[in-house]
Amino acid sequence: MSKKYEPLAAEIIRLVGGKENVDTLHHCQTRLRFKLYDEGKADLDEISGLDGVTAAINKGGMVQVVIGLHVAEVYEEAEKYLDTEKKDRDIKTEEKKKRQNPLDTATSFISSIFAPIVSALAGAGMVKALLSILVAFQLVDTSGQTYIIINMISDAAFAFLPVLLAYTTAQKLKCNPIMAATVAGILVHGTWNSIVAAGEAVALFGIVPLYLVTYTSSVIPIVLVLLIQAPLERWLNKVVPEAVRLIFVPMITFLVMGMLALSVLGPVGAIVGQGLSGVFLWLGENAGWAPPLIVGSLFPVMVMFGIHHGVAPVGTMSIMQLGYDAIWGPGIVCSNIAQGAAALTAFFVTKDKKTRQVGIPAGITALMGTTEPVLYGVNLPKRYPLIAAMIGGGLGGLFAGVTHTRRYAFGSSGIPAAVMYIGENTLRYFYQIIIALVISAAAAAIFTVILAKKYEKKSVAPTERNLAAPTGGAIVPMEKIPDPVFSSGALGFCCGIEPEEGVVAAPMDGEVVQLSDTLHAVGILGRNGAEVLIHVGVDTVEMNGDGFAALVKEGDKVRAGQKLLTMDLDKIAQAGHEKTVIVAVTNSDNFADITRTAEGMVRAGDRIMVLRPEHG
Repeated sequence: MSKKYEPLAAEIIRLVGGKENVDTLHHCQTRLRFKLYDEGKADLDEISGLDGVTAAINKGGMVQVVIGLHVAEVYEEAEKYLDTEKKDRDIKTEEKKKRQNPLDTATSFISSIFAPIVSALAGAGMVKALLSILVAFQLVDTSGQTYIIINMISDAAFAFLPVLLAYTTAQKLKCNPIMAATVAGILVHGTWNSIVAAGEAVALFGIVPLYLVTYTSSVIPIVLVLLIQAPLERWLNKVVPEAVRLIFVPMITFLVMGMLALSVLGPVGAIVGQGLSGVFLWLGENAGWAPPLIVGSLFPVMVMFGIHHGVAPVGTMSIMQLGYDAIWGPGIVCSNIAQGAAALTAFFVTKDKKTRQVGIPAGITALMGTTEPVLYGVNLPKRYPLIAAMIGGGLGGLFAGVTHTRRYAFGSSGIPAAVMYIGENTLRYFYQIIIALVISAAAAAIFTVILAKKYEKKSVAPTERNLAAPTGGAIVPMEKIPDPVFSSGALGFCCGIEPEEGVVAAPMDGEVVQLSDTLHAVGILGRNGAEVLIHVGVDTVEMNGDGFAALVKEGDKVRAGQKLLTMDLDKIAQAGHEKTVIVAVTNSDNFADITRTAEGMVRAGDRIMVLRPEHG
């Protein structure tokens, strides 16, 4: 627990619309994930500007706030601001929620049932990788008891994968997870495996034939079973009298779903699984180069659009069906290494202060397998490292594909993942993935240097840059601005002016890059490199533009002193809002020093800040 994240958590909750607007909140390795009743209330731009937030995005109806590796501490503080008791929602509230499109729904479902079991599969996979190393170096005899026991330990999570998936799928479908796990236990029961091994035809009551197939390590059959079991269970809970519900609902569920699973749903799932195996084998034999190339190149894009979790189970199913994955894993690890290498290279070639601060820690984190910090903190904002990383990841993935490189276990897709490519009692694929990673890193680094020459902005000449007052009035120091987002410096160095006139003018030459729909804020990209936000009042967004008039539009070139907008100070006061005009340098990290030069009363056009560049 760390109290230092309490202010950040409070601001995030406020900017997503307050605790009343939060349906659910959870987190992954790097992101807070909000499901909101009204997504329109979330101010993603302001959240993205918070100190401690890398980015805020809305993907698939989920507002994601990228924090970094200390996300758990922020989550812990954020939870305190929420009412965690179950909320009753009527039909009208449900109708107001936006419907997800089918792709978002499928992606969310697949991700939610696989995510909780990744740790179990990763741990079991690493045990399997360790065993492969022991065999490869002839430290363990494959016919000995030690090998048998360790192999059993590594196989447990995979053998009983249907039970694990039953539990997580039941949680997603809101049915009883223990009953779901019990039905899965029917599929992997030792007696059924013995019946299948005997190979003799089986028919229930001498009429209903059962398809002889084992379900250990399977994925699809139990998911199909739960899609039927969940509505059946809900219906039974409605129609069975409460006095006998505890006994008869489980009994009927086990009998009905057990028979359906063994006679219809299980076989259908097995056939689909066999079809997938055929697809995987065909890809491996006829186009083995393509999937790692595509994944290695486009994985950052998949992450940005939130579809990577939905596609990742392809690798899981490949390992379940074939014993290895040559489709998904090689491309991801090449992409991650390329992103890390690109960011680390950008650290050396950029003059941007923020990139230099984030580059090394985020780059190292990416090399270890977690790329969100480097993607949203360095590569995407700078663009050219992302392009270089996609090229490097694609080239490394191409090598892995051409050489049919395979992984035999699950885990974080970084440098440590190389040991997952040890299997079948050979080090061949281990050496191949090492070469692929070297290609990815080298290509990403080289292209980062090449592209930097085109994309990196050259530092501008004057060593001191002035910002003028956009309106006349009394200066308000940053720490006294009546808005915590600005007073905390979350949006960069700033100061305020208590205006005495209803006109806001440009503080420097530049281009209007942002004009709020409610006309209370305007953003200017200065010719001097400063990104300046002029924000009129506190919470004046609630006025919906009443009392404001814009004299410019986005894309307009403006000169220092040119009028940008007008404001009705009386209306702002009558609406109960502070009228402070705030001038914030949102890219403050790009400057070595920013100094407020004004005190007391100023006139429009008076110098209020001096910005000294990093190099100059």
